[in-house]
Amino acid sequence: MDTRIQFRVDDETKRLAQQMAESQGRTLSDACRELTEQLAAQQRKILAQDAWLTEQVDQAFARLAAGETSFVDHQSAKNRMAEQKAKIRNRHAK
Repeated sequence: MDTRIQFRVDDETKRLAQQMAESQGRTLSDACRELTEQLAAQQRKILAQDAWLTEQVDQAFARLAAGETSFVDHQSAKNRMAEQKAKIRNRHAK
């Protein structure tokens, strides 16, 4: 089902927007519809990313509750990361 969206702008803004849309071979309604669809697509992407992150966090807590995780102190984590970075740099330096 299609929904109608209405909003108000001053006459000059509408006139200029219509001129720009017409110069691009489309109507102002087409331009507004495209913008609305782009905004919706961006929001869908954000929602999908949020759902993925929530799933990852839930899985991490489930592993923690099941005793399947181990903690690494800060210095050890920094050392591991430095080693990984060095490996990557060495691969690309060759």
